[in-house]
Amino acid sequence: MDVALVRRFETEFAPRIVETISGLFDAQVRAKIIASEGVGRPTRLRLFGEMNEPLRRFPHPLNVDLTWDDDEIENLLTNPEGRLRFQRYLNAIPRKLRNWQDARSIDFATRTQNEPSILIGGLDFGA
Repeated sequence: MDVALVRRFETEFAPRIVETISGLFDAQVRAKIIASEGVGRPTRLRLFGEMNEPLRRFPHPLNVDLTWDDDEIENLLTNPEGRLRFQRYLNAIPRKLRNWQDARSIDFATRTQNEPSILIGGLDFGA
């Protein structure tokens, strides 16, 4: 994917995803953008936090990376409907997080997960 499109995604869109996810949790769940490092190393959004030991559900602390399909990012940035589609995506994030939590053995409330690290990749911007 074109480097300019990657940087535009990282500066215009990824921060809004971070803001949306951060607004859903207390300060114990954090989200940060990890910039693309070239081919095969896409932009990632990392969700992490220290586990809540007394309520711990799974053995590992929260460490989830989200990545989006290159074609989806390109379509988002070049399609005139991209901004509207992105807003619908942001509105759907709470539901998506619940679905990922159930499907991937993640517990955001206790900031734990079943695997040491989890990659939820190839995401799209569908609501």
